[in-house]
Amino acid sequence: MSRAGIQCVGGGVTVADAMLHAPKVCGSATTVAQAREIFEDDHVHAVLVVDGGRLLAVVERPDISSMSPQVPAWLSGRLQGRVVRPDADLDVAWSVMTANQRRRLAVIDDQGMLRGLLCLKRTGLGFCSDADVEARASERRANATALRADR
Repeated sequence: MSRAGIQCVGGGVTVADAMLHAPKVCGSATTVAQAREIFEDDHVHAVLVVDGGRLLAVVERPDISSMSPQVPAWLSGRLQGRVVRPDADLDVAWSVMTANQRRRLAVIDDQGMLRGLLCLKRTGLGFCSDADVEARASERRANATALRADR
C-alpha cells in the first residue's frame, strides 16, 4: 500500500515519514479575527500557533466560533487529541485519525517543538506530501497571475 508516495510493507513507517515538513504557522499574537481570515481558505483545517517554535495550540474552526475577535486565537485551541509524535507508527496514527474523523495532527517532539503536520487527504486514502502542497500553491499563483492578466 502507498501512503503519500511511501511504500508501506509490513509497518515500520513513522509519522515523520509522511508529515509535511514546513506547515504554515502563526505567532502567539494571532487573534481570533485573523484566524477566521485564515480559515477562509477551505484547504485550511487547523491553525498552528507557535511561540519560538513551541506549539502552543492547534485551533480549529469550531474553537473560535463564539470567541471575541480580539482574543488571542491560541487561547481557544488545544493540543490534546490534536498532536502526535514524529516516531509514532503511521498505521496507528492513520487508524486514530480515521476513527476520530480528524484530518490534521500537529507533529511535536518531547519538548513540544513543532516538527511538522500530518495531513490526511480528503479521500482518506493517503497523506498530503510537501510536493502536493507546493503543486497546489503553484497552481493558485498561476491562477492569480492569469486573473490579473485578464483584467
